Amino acid sequence: MSSDPNQLFSANAFRRVDETPDAQFYRQPRFVTHIDEGAIAAVTQLYREYFAAGSTLLDLMSSWVSHLPPEVQYGRVVGLGMNEAELRANPRLQAYVVQDLNQQPQLPFADAEFGGGAICVSVDYLTQPVAVMQELGRVLQPGAPLVITFSNRCFPTKAIAAWHQLSDQGHLQLVGQYLQAAGNWHGIELLDRSPRPRGFSDPLFAVVGQAGAAQRP
Repeated sequence: MSSDPNQLFSANAFRRVDETPDAQFYRQPRFVTHIDEGAIAAVTQLYREYFAAGSTLLDLMSSWVSHLPPEVQYGRVVGLGMNEAELRANPRLQAYVVQDLNQQPQLPFADAEFGGGAICVSVDYLTQPVAVMQELGRVLQPGAPLVITFSNRCFPTKAIAAWHQLSDQGHLQLVGQYLQAAGNWHGIELLDRSPRPRGFSDPLFAVVGQAGAAQRP
């Protein structure tokens, strides 16, 4: 696999093996977790580090579990996902929206409505990722963190072509490029938070950005 996404940032990069409407694929709820316990713990720890208690959070591409730290209380958590039964079953959500971001990347939220955002093991399915990142930068408060996590698992027929062609490091660079191309993010970090020792758990990678364009010197 390549580690350089620069040649893949094109329209062909976002094609999928299965181009049927995503609503059909996600029609049936899947009450399963898509990474193992070690990787889930790594996601939860990232949320501890980046999301302030009492803040309003947006869980984008959400499902029946958000992996938020159970001991932390947030002011409000809103989910946006594809399957209503999964979203309805999520105990951390105070509200939810059913929306296909590949059909409609615009988010139905006000400017600066949220104090943090998360995309967990789903960014590889976005066919208009830069538009989605621009929208996230709009609905998050200036300086608010966006935590995007992913592993080496996916639904292969729905993941974009570029994801299949890149290594783990290439995935990190590609998602970082999404935020850079969106133009309203700064402080972008590319993190390897895979549980140690390696090989005993799913790997876990994260791209974290702060909402708001970088200030010029």
